[in-house]
Amino acid sequence: MKEVIKTDKAPAAIGPYSQAIKIGDLLFTSGVIPVDPATGNIPEGSAAQARQAFTNLKNLIEAGGGSMERVVKTTVFIKEMNDFSAINEVYAEFFPEPFPARSCVEVARLPKDVMLEIEAIVS
Repeated sequence: MKEVIKTDKAPAAIGPYSQAIKIGDLLFTSGVIPVDPATGNIPEGSAAQARQAFTNLKNLIEAGGGSMERVVKTTVFIKEMNDFSAINEVYAEFFPEPFPARSCVEVARLPKDVMLEIEAIVS
């Protein structure tokens, strides 16, 4: 049976989707963007946005009973591939070794014109 995971410590869904869904021992998050859930503000700069997005993701995963250590796969969508290194540095602060499998792609545009969005699968 699927369970809807919801927290006010990550941005609310801005469309007809759930923040995350848990099925058995697996947790699937929707894309998480760098919006401060308390204020609605978006930080400036790719590193600051990455830090906020990964904090939001961590909060969502913990709301589902998981932890960053149990993330097995992430997909990172970035607006500008030139920000890859800065985002990667912040990414390494949040995900312990062995690092999850990951895809990272540049996209033309993201919700609220943010610089990145991340989704994860947690075991």
